[in-house]
Amino acid sequence: MQPPLIAAALLLALSTPAWAQTAPSATLRGVIERVAPDRESFDVKTRDGQERTLRLPADAKVARVAAASLADVKPGVYVGVAAVPVDGGGLKALEVHIFPASMRGVGEGFRPFDLAPGSTMTNGDVNARVDAVDGPQIVVAYNGGQKSITIDKSTPIVTIEPGGLGDLMAGAAIVARGGAGAGGDYEARNVVVGVNGVTPPM
Repeated sequence: MQPPLIAAALLLALSTPAWAQTAPSATLRGVIERVAPDRESFDVKTRDGQERTLRLPADAKVARVAAASLADVKPGVYVGVAAVPVDGGGLKALEVHIFPASMRGVGEGFRPFDLAPGSTMTNGDVNARVDAVDGPQIVVAYNGGQKSITIDKSTPIVTIEPGGLGDLMAGAAIVARGGAGAGGDYEARNVVVGVNGVTPPM
């Protein structure tokens, strides 16, 4: 699988509630504290303070996230936006990730997400951006619909790019999808890792 397709498969998995109908997945979010010499296992401190051992099978996929800005969220780009509902029926962004052109179409649509209670994920094209009193609003269009989402100054915005095992190092923040493995360790099939001090906001 070529790198752009690896990242596409990864983000599709992160944007949906399960790998497959028969294989429910769980999300592990945290910071790598130690890397095993064989780079097949990692000690991770989760965001809620737990210590977990993360294991990667040989076919695990890795993507990386880097910092971006509101100026990068413009009509014509393909994005994924985690959001929560607000009074009046709108949506407020919790985070925005910008896909490269090679990943246009990955995970397209609107669905529940597990970042926060009641949160959703919208993947689609930005077809409008309007400055409003509450902050910039973007209209994200996907096959079958569109959502208007408000972004404020505190909303994390990142870009997605192909990554590799070399990006998984002590101190790096990660978001992994997988489930329980042998001995109770967490086995990840897909990992997103922050680079240059970025914490994956998804």
